[in-house]
Amino acid sequence: MLMDNTYDGLMADLGPARRTPIARLPTVPAPQYEERRTYPGLVAEHGFSALVTVRRGGTTHVLLFDTGISPDGLAINTERLGVDVGTIEAVVLSHGHLDHAGGFAGLSRLRRGTSLPLAVHPLVWTHRRFAMPGAPEWVLPTLSRAALESEGFTVVERRQPSLLLDDAVLITGEVDRTTDFERGLPFHEARSDGSWEPDPLILDEQALVVHVRGRGLVVLTGCGHAGAVNIARHALRLTGTDRLHAMLGGFHLTGAAFEPIIEPTVAAFTDLAPDVLVPAHCTGWKAQHRFAEALPEAFIPNAVGTAYAFAAAPG
Repeated sequence: MLMDNTYDGLMADLGPARRTPIARLPTVPAPQYEERRTYPGLVAEHGFSALVTVRRGGTTHVLLFDTGISPDGLAINTERLGVDVGTIEAVVLSHGHLDHAGGFAGLSRLRRGTSLPLAVHPLVWTHRRFAMPGAPEWVLPTLSRAALESEGFTVVERRQPSLLLDDAVLITGEVDRTTDFERGLPFHEARSDGSWEPDPLILDEQALVVHVRGRGLVVLTGCGHAGAVNIARHALRLTGTDRLHAMLGGFHLTGAAFEPIIEPTVAAFTDLAPDVLVPAHCTGWKAQHRFAEALPEAFIPNAVGTAYAFAAAPG
């Protein structure tokens, strides 16, 4: 996890989660100390980014899923964690919101302009805003294809599911909306033909899926605007797999508009019975505590710098 909303330098390892304690990170200059150095920890921000490494046989592939919100947060954590950005073979964006697409400047600086494929949904370039009653409108930054291409990113647009890296990783593309309670993001609008129109579904939302032999699917979400339950079920249908091994990422259950669907979401995941559940980023405090209560063996709190290892079943 290269970026998330929280960092805890004292958090202990848990199950497949391996933490990065402060003491294992490089020091930085700090003149107020006698040693003139200190341990800075890692940067946390309202954003999400994950480095995904897939090994099959003797082959290893690496991709980056989302880039956080600030121009430099991802790059800072990447450097402090000692990640070799030269190993990254592709970038996938979960959707076009600023808290997932903000770190391209830092990534480009580290890669020094070398080319890299960027997989997106075609609607990722949509102009968007929030128009909440009684509040000023908030126009979101809009991704520029030309700017990204000038930095060496080769844009690949797909609405449909697609496979990456020797078919080791599945991008879901648009997610089927099948539940009756996951209805999208209220007051979210998109600009179309010169006017603002309701855009609660955020159709460019997509997830990453990897099948771990003998275990089931590992699903990685950005914000989960399509609905965390919709995403999990969609991944199972796409792959013909009946087992959800792990689900990690943002479930977007924070705030008054989403708290009423916490209980049906928790109930659905109780039925899905994943071995590992890591509701991060925009999931929210109340939802995380409910997941911890309902699925205590599966629930793992996330933190920046945490590595999760999922291995094939023996035999």
